[in-house]
Amino acid sequence: MSSNHVQARISMTKTNTDLLNTDLERFFYGYRTFTSLPDEMLSPLQLARVHHRILYFVGREAGMSVNGLLAKLGTSKQALNRPLRELQEKELIIASTATYDKRVKCLVLTPSGMDLEEKLSNSQRDLLSRAFAKSPESEVGWRNIMSILATES
Repeated sequence: MSSNHVQARISMTKTNTDLLNTDLERFFYGYRTFTSLPDEMLSPLQLARVHHRILYFVGREAGMSVNGLLAKLGTSKQALNRPLRELQEKELIIASTATYDKRVKCLVLTPSGMDLEEKLSNSQRDLLSRAFAKSPESEVGWRNIMSILATES
């Protein structure tokens, strides 16, 4: 291989790396924007993003078991214990014994938990809707990329 071909490959790789670095930065800044308003709403309640994730998933599936939530979040019981307990103490989530198995705890949002989850998630849904409206041709591609990233292990 000639030195020109080697140089072209290095140049192409560097350009690709530079583009990917720019993509990473956009992802970081986009995520910061995506989470900033919910973070502001959670802060006075002394709650964080993990609490929002719990509220979100329990809000999508009332009666979800703790083990089901663990699977959705991809976390350990130890990591879930504190934030789940805090949400219960703030009367945002109720954990009750399942009728089908006394060993299973089922989770539901309280009315105040539903209100909070709706406010938090609506801010993010609104942000996504505005972005999709500005670039409708990107919406399908964005959903495809997010689906791929969500299923990577």
